[in-house]
Amino acid sequence: MKIPPVKGTRDFYPQDMAVRNWLIDGWKKVSLRNGFEEYDGPIFEYLKMFQIKSGDEIAEQLFSLTDRGGRELALRPEITPTLARMVNQKINSLTKPIKWFSVPRLFRAERPQKGRLREFFQWNIDIIGTDDVLADAEVIFATVDYLQEVGLTQHDVQVKISSRKLLAAGLKNIGIPEDKLASLYALLDKYDKLARNIFQSELSRQVPDSDVAGKILDFMNATAVGEVPDIVGTNAEIEESIQELARLYQLLEQMGVSRYCGLYPSIVRGLAYYTGVVYEVHAVGGELRAIGGGGRYDNLLADFGGPRIPATGMGLGDCVLEILLRERGLLEKNIPVPQLECFVASVDKKFFEKVIEIATKLRRRGRSANFSYKAAGLSKQLKQASAQGAKNCIIIGEEFKNNQLVVKDMTTGEQKTVDYDKFFEQLETESK
Repeated sequence: MKIPPVKGTRDFYPQDMAVRNWLIDGWKKVSLRNGFEEYDGPIFEYLKMFQIKSGDEIAEQLFSLTDRGGRELALRPEITPTLARMVNQKINSLTKPIKWFSVPRLFRAERPQKGRLREFFQWNIDIIGTDDVLADAEVIFATVDYLQEVGLTQHDVQVKISSRKLLAAGLKNIGIPEDKLASLYALLDKYDKLARNIFQSELSRQVPDSDVAGKILDFMNATAVGEVPDIVGTNAEIEESIQELARLYQLLEQMGVSRYCGLYPSIVRGLAYYTGVVYEVHAVGGELRAIGGGGRYDNLLADFGGPRIPATGMGLGDCVLEILLRERGLLEKNIPVPQLECFVASVDKKFFEKVIEIATKLRRRGRSANFSYKAAGLSKQLKQASAQGAKNCIIIGEEFKNNQLVVKDMTTGEQKTVDYDKFFEQLETESK
């Protein structure tokens, strides 16, 4: 009986691994050059850790289990709670601001669809220990830096920026009670995902006052933060939030990435722990889900038993990103073609032991090398070398009696006879 992979998971064949490694290598390269250090945590944590402050959206998407000791655990659906736990454990010894990144494998028990699977990889970058909006700009810059690295332009992707602080202040200013905000955030986050009649029906259920509901809809349809005071009124917190967004945009202009960014008051982000600037990365003119997103979460460390320390961060998944890169024709041309440096062949099976010896010496000197496991004619071995993308084929024949090898360039077909000792001496020199 053939057993298929679990729905919503992936098998990574060598060509798929090449894509995965290229994406992750790019994330790591950009993180390091932007001053972030890598961390990771366990693939499962106590269930209660994800139930504390991740909100209903994440809590309903957990792969949970009870171990033999009766402990309730869950596979991580995100890594930010793990980050908060780890930082809290060593909060007094860590130099601030903390700039960390991770590329975890995550799991969510949700319905698989285009761009959304039950297991995926995600690039996370976070800055902890400063409340300056400059940290938010740094995270957004690093995100755009990667998007540029893989060839995406402002015509391909856009970072849509808003403020949870502004939204909260506006909602409270029009009469929404504090204890109703969390459930309303979850609905507003689905503004572009639900049919308008369904959204308005659910909004009317949560906000029966039609005038207040109308102001919320006007807020969601605003095209600039400057329109917000005319919709919801103003107070000190609203003005402060607007000024914060203005400074953020100014910083992004200084960093040269503002052309990738736009201010969208309707961006909410569904997770409950966001407290300030929030944003999502979307494909321009497409129907794809958000490629990534993030924002400020100044209360999360305190929620996990630590001190109240400001923090901001971003997560960007591999699934939607890969789809977009394929659509834009940027994937295939960037994935390096695997190339074997040397294939070792022989004209006669009596030289087989020497084939193994030479292949081993090549590997010991840092060269990728392979050979045929079965005795075969030279032509078949050359076909294997070609099929494996070998750059050169080292042929052992009667010349070896005179301490010589034949080296064939598999691209040009040119071949030359070289001295065995000098050949390896040159490899030693090239390796230094």
